[in-house]
Amino acid sequence: MENYNYMPGMMNMPPCMMQQNQYMMTPDFYERPQMPMSTGLEPYTYHHNLSDALKSIQEAVTGEAEDRKFYQYLIDNAPSNEDKEIITGIRDDEIKHFSLFRQVYYQLTGQMLPQTQDVTFQKPASYCAGIKKALLGEQNAVRKYRRILFALQDRVQINILTEIITDEIRHGSLYNYLFTKNGCKV
Repeated sequence: MENYNYMPGMMNMPPCMMQQNQYMMTPDFYERPQMPMSTGLEPYTYHHNLSDALKSIQEAVTGEAEDRKFYQYLIDNAPSNEDKEIITGIRDDEIKHFSLFRQVYYQLTGQMLPQTQDVTFQKPASYCAGIKKALLGEQNAVRKYRRILFALQDRVQINILTEIITDEIRHGSLYNYLFTKNGCKV
């Protein structure tokens, strides 16, 4: 039996078979197989998320006026200057977020979202109840905004949503600090 030169993937085949490419491994052999989309990856793909993402952006912007009244309530009822400064900083971030959401929405649809006017605001039972509501709101926002992020393809829009999401995570930490600092109870 003849001993042919070994080549990876070519189990010592005779040269005539290697020349015919019957058993040669081509570069696509090493490519990853495409997974069918029914594997649970739908939430992470542009096509499956865009319409929900646009609705989520609309909802975020629609709540802007109510949110401003809510933040003003927290600032007005904050027991210390430190609390007021923290909440004011969070409020200012949120105002920036709403502007960025409007920008992303316009880039995706070519339509401007209207400014919300005359909203009703339900005051929390207490400052601590407001802090708890804000903390839970930040957590829900991260979850919702992550879905928006999954629908984006443009690098600048992805960066914008990444900034918004990381701000929301930071806000949650700050509200947690205020909740603990003020001895709030669940």
